[in-house]
Amino acid sequence: MSHNRFLLYFAKKACRSNSGIKRQHNILSQLGIDTRKAYGYSVLEPLVQLRKPAVRRLGRALGLPASTWNRPPFPGPALAARVIGEVTPERVAIARQATAVVERILARVPAFQCLAILHEDRVTGIRKGRRDFGHQIEVRCWDSENAVTASPTALPFPTLLKLGRAITDEVPGVVSVTYNITSKPPSTIEAI
Repeated sequence: MSHNRFLLYFAKKACRSNSGIKRQHNILSQLGIDTRKAYGYSVLEPLVQLRKPAVRRLGRALGLPASTWNRPPFPGPALAARVIGEVTPERVAIARQATAVVERILARVPAFQCLAILHEDRVTGIRKGRRDFGHQIEVRCWDSENAVTASPTALPFPTLLKLGRAITDEVPGVVSVTYNITSKPPSTIEAI
């Protein structure tokens, strides 16, 4: 299985749930994946019994930088959870660049989490007076206590305009930026 196919397969497996609650999505054995059979090698997963809060405490206790253990989405399928459709290194790079812009512009917003999602379909835009068929980024910013429920952060309209301008100016190929205004539930914090 190629690296790209593995990422797509893994991202799709990550969204399975038990009783409506997402399972620990970074533990391959819990997903029923025999890594020896699927990939030709065994994956050691020593944190199989830990959930996000415990993994974060462990990362802090090990002296890892907070930017590693306190960065969402962690642990999990990482930025593959923010790419709708085929997961490729190029598409993950777009999601990473857009997320960096979102995090920079919203750094002082007291939100639970903010992120950028790359949509699958391309949309029509205009650059330099010509039609441009490009990518669409969805921005999500959440107010929440525990991620079980969440409400979209009421960002000021000038901030939304600044986000749209910065993402389309700084992330190559992006021609459209939207803002998610749906609460969780029925929406979710991450896209996948």
